[in-house]
Amino acid sequence: MGGKQLGFSDYELTTAKKQTKREKFLSEMEVVVPWQALLDLIEPHYPKTSKKGGRPPYPLATMLRIHLLQQWYSLSDPAMEESLIEVPTMRRFAGIELISDRIPDETTILAFRHLLEKHELGEQIFEIVKAHLSSRGMTMRQGTIVDATLIAAPSSTKNKEGKRDPEMHQTKKGNQWYFGMKVHIGVDKDSGLIHSVVTTAANVHDLTPAAELLHGDEELVYGDAGYQGIAKRPEMAGTAAEFRVAMRPGKRRVLPDTPDGRMQDLIETAKAHVRAKVEHPFRVIKHQFGFQKTRLRGLAKNHCKINVLAALTNLFLARRQLLATG
Repeated sequence: MGGKQLGFSDYELTTAKKQTKREKFLSEMEVVVPWQALLDLIEPHYPKTSKKGGRPPYPLATMLRIHLLQQWYSLSDPAMEESLIEVPTMRRFAGIELISDRIPDETTILAFRHLLEKHELGEQIFEIVKAHLSSRGMTMRQGTIVDATLIAAPSSTKNKEGKRDPEMHQTKKGNQWYFGMKVHIGVDKDSGLIHSVVTTAANVHDLTPAAELLHGDEELVYGDAGYQGIAKRPEMAGTAAEFRVAMRPGKRRVLPDTPDGRMQDLIETAKAHVRAKVEHPFRVIKHQFGFQKTRLRGLAKNHCKINVLAALTNLFLARRQLLATG
C-alpha cells in the first residue's frame, strides 16, 4: 500500500468522533486562561539563550502550558515527560509536534518550576488571574469565608537527608494524627472564588493567619467553630466586618427545644449554608487536581504551587461565565 502512513496522533484526529473528557477540559482551559498576561509576567525572567551554547531554550509558551498540565493532572516531573511522549492530547495542548519538535525532559520541566519559585511568580500568577476575573465582572468584595485544610507530607525518611521535611509538622484532628502542611484560604461568599492564600505547617492554629485572609473591605466574615474568638484578636481591632462564626458542635447539640433554641439552630444552619461554598475550591484542589499529598519539600515551594493551583481553581470554577463572555 502506498501513501502516507498514519501516526498515532493523526489516527486519533481522523477517527475520534466523540470528544474525550481530557479534550473537553483542555479546550475550555485554552479559552479561559489569560495566556498573554501570564507570558508577559514570566518572560523577563525566562532565559533567552541556553547556558554553555547548547540547544536554544524551549518556547516559553510551551513550558508554561506544560507546567499547568502538571498542576491539572498532578504529575511529577518524570511523569509529565512520559505523558508528553505518550498522550497526543497533552502534546497538542503544549504545542509540541512529535516528529519535528524536541520534548522537554524532566530536568527542563524541573528548571521551569524552580524559575517560578525563585522569582515568587506563583503569587503573581494568582494576582493576575484575580485581576482577569475582576475585569470580567467577578469581583470579590462583600463577604469572606475563611477555612483551612490539611495536606499530608511524606513521613518517610528514605531520602537524601534521611529525615522528614523539617518545615512540616504533626497535628491532631479528631482522633487521628496528620503530618504535613495547612492551606488557609479566604473565599468570596457570593462567587465562591479564592481571594487569599496562606500556607503554614500543619500545627499552626487556624486563627493565627486569619487576618491575612481578609482583604479589608468585607462586611461579613464566616468561619467554622475553629475560628471562635477571631473578633477578639488584636490584629482584628481595626476590622469593621461582622463575624459569623459557627457555634461549637457540643454547644449546638444541647440547644433547648424552645422557640429561642430553635431560632439559634436555624441561624447556625443558615451560617453553615454560606460556609459550604468554601468546600468547592478545596474539592477542586484536592480531588479535581489531585493535590492531597506534597511532592515538594519545604513551605516556599509548596506555597508557590498552591498559589498556582488557587489561580487554576478560580478559572475552573468561573469557566462557564468566562466561556459565555469570551
